[in-house]
Amino acid sequence: MHTDGPAGLVRAIGRWSLAALIINSIIGSGVFGLPSLVAKLTGTLSPLAVLMAGIAMGVIMSCFAEVASHFTQTGGPYLYARVAFPRLIGIEVGWLLWLTRLTAPAANANLFAIYLGEFWPDVRLAIPRLIVITLLIGGLTLVNIRGVGAGAKTSSVFTVAKLVPLLIVIVAGVIYVASGHRVVTVSSPMPGSKPWIQAILMLIFSYGGFESALTPMAEAKDPRRDAAFGVFVALITCTIIYTMIQWIVVGVLPDPAHNERPLAEVARLTIGKSGAALIAVGALISTYGHLSANILAVPRITFALAEGGDFPAIFAAVHRKFRTPYFSILVFALLTWLFAALASFSWNVTLSAVARLFFCAVTCAALPVMRKKDPNSTLFRLPGGTVFAFAGVLTCIVLATGIELSGSLILVATVAVAFINWLVVRRKARPVEVTL
Repeated sequence: MHTDGPAGLVRAIGRWSLAALIINSIIGSGVFGLPSLVAKLTGTLSPLAVLMAGIAMGVIMSCFAEVASHFTQTGGPYLYARVAFPRLIGIEVGWLLWLTRLTAPAANANLFAIYLGEFWPDVRLAIPRLIVITLLIGGLTLVNIRGVGAGAKTSSVFTVAKLVPLLIVIVAGVIYVASGHRVVTVSSPMPGSKPWIQAILMLIFSYGGFESALTPMAEAKDPRRDAAFGVFVALITCTIIYTMIQWIVVGVLPDPAHNERPLAEVARLTIGKSGAALIAVGALISTYGHLSANILAVPRITFALAEGGDFPAIFAAVHRKFRTPYFSILVFALLTWLFAALASFSWNVTLSAVARLFFCAVTCAALPVMRKKDPNSTLFRLPGGTVFAFAGVLTCIVLATGIELSGSLILVATVAVAFINWLVVRRKARPVEVTL
């Protein structure tokens, strides 16, 4: 076991555990409902939209892979922005990253209770729902406070568990279509540019979450080498799974655009009655696994902010026995619990969409800056990196045209809070030097 992480953190996340953590952070509950929404926008061409989104996200994630390989410390996109750009940009990114990843697991906790209602209808009542959410978040909090190794193992287990039902449905769907059961669809006119942008925007955020998994690098065994490996394994895995699922949904379901539970219906048609139950269990595992990945990774954002002097020092406190940032974990768990109990799902989606465009663009822009600042520090150099960086920033700008006004207002409010944070701390010296 490595114990050379800063502030006494333990380096316990290996190469494959990191890859599993990234996959777990990407694949959440959206895969169980998103195919119908994408089919509604782009029809039978929706598998192409999924693949295009994967390519677009591949550009952005490739930039993340190189930038991440400069660092061995905790922080993810906040750290990259903090080093590459003025302090204000780093704080802005830190807030946007934290708030994005704070509300997403809260939504997953709510969705867990909704899916559990298929087996226990009373969970939809206020008190049983609150008990389930409390046990759900509380249990994962205790696991992660007791050690990052246990948290990483939990995340890895859930990654495998959530992939199994998806792979079963994919195999069953391929056999079903190959046996001549593919539905006959009436060709529809080519969608205009706006539906394509909306579909890809939606899909881009189904590929999101990897950025939070790159945050706990002070607890990875070999972060500069393993970050790029984990990013590309996750990108390839998720692109194949998402594209195959979309192809099967539009190939098996007569009206995929108006089916609220497309994977469950595909499983029912291809496997039988037990198939729908399998997908319901898969949805529970997926939402729980996504929550476990976030409780491991996201508290390291506030830990990094505090370590850099941009948050109160208590957020950087490390447990004497378990060597974990327990205060940041507890605060994150409490706020997640509050959002799960009180906040709406739509608010979370809007905030996540807007904020992710901002810090993805900043990280892409950081690539050429980091090359100039320290050209020899990276262990992964992206061929044509400057072109990828420009393409990544441009992709974020184009997708931003699909954001509604409400999302822009939330972005302005978040940026304003981060600006106030900067005003408070800007005269303070950085207590920790970032090592490349």
